[in-house]
Amino acid sequence: MSTVSTLLVPFREWQTWVRVTTPDRPRSGTIPLVVLHGGPGMAHDYVRNLAALADETGRTVIHYDQLGCGRSTHLPDAETEFWTPQLFVDEFENLLRHFGSGSVHVLGQSWGGMLGAEIAVRRIPQVQSLAICNSPASMRLWAQGAAELRALLPQEVQDTLDRHEADGTVTDPDYLEATGVFYSRHVCRIVPTPQDFVDSELQMEAEPTVYHTMNGPNEFHVIGTLRDWSVIDRLASVSVPTLVVAGEFDEATPATWQPFLDLIPGSIGHVFAGASHCTHLEQPEEFRAVIARFLDTHDPQHDL
Repeated sequence: MSTVSTLLVPFREWQTWVRVTTPDRPRSGTIPLVVLHGGPGMAHDYVRNLAALADETGRTVIHYDQLGCGRSTHLPDAETEFWTPQLFVDEFENLLRHFGSGSVHVLGQSWGGMLGAEIAVRRIPQVQSLAICNSPASMRLWAQGAAELRALLPQEVQDTLDRHEADGTVTDPDYLEATGVFYSRHVCRIVPTPQDFVDSELQMEAEPTVYHTMNGPNEFHVIGTLRDWSVIDRLASVSVPTLVVAGEFDEATPATWQPFLDLIPGSIGHVFAGASHCTHLEQPEEFRAVIARFLDTHDPQHDL
């Protein structure tokens, strides 16, 4: 069985909470996997089942709560302009320095995949590979995909969403219930919702600064600072092996992630039939098997 430890890593005047899962039997030649959670601001809980890769692959798995959420420092009074992708790239690089700047694989889910792309285009030398999971290459494409999926919802659900968004009453119980219809189709198709996802969602709702500032009130009504974000024009700069995965019913529709495959040299893709946005929760063994094969292929041939 693996060993789990937690620590607080200083980042500027704040702290980043980190969870390290170390295999009892490390496999020679493997390097750690750093997992980037989504949101922004959803904390690591809903992706912590990826820690099983420690036992399954003999590699260390590092989770952390990004600044502003979970068990890391919260900054509810920070200015809107404070919350930028560069902030989270800086936090990632700070963690690499703390752990000795050795080589790592990076896996990002949803916003985490967007952050992973931001990291990869900067060609940070310690990053050996990138797995982009359920993520868009631009928020314009994400919004277009969300609109297409919303158009397939029952008409009364669409009307409820439209009415409350126009009125600015996005905390109304009727709006939240209508949002749940979209989520049950395209975010997580498991009933009841897995506790790991519930844990991430509850901490975000308790202190939603990052999510509401950068994203908006929910997954498909993106009115935050990321609404114009795109990495498409920089993807040709990615030089590490890249895997792109998504679910068949994912809110990240094929058009949102196709630019990764079109523009990152040598990138490969995998779509999980029957899954949606939280593929790793809906099909955990299959998801980890695909990730493990990719990581094994791109481990260096020596110990670090």
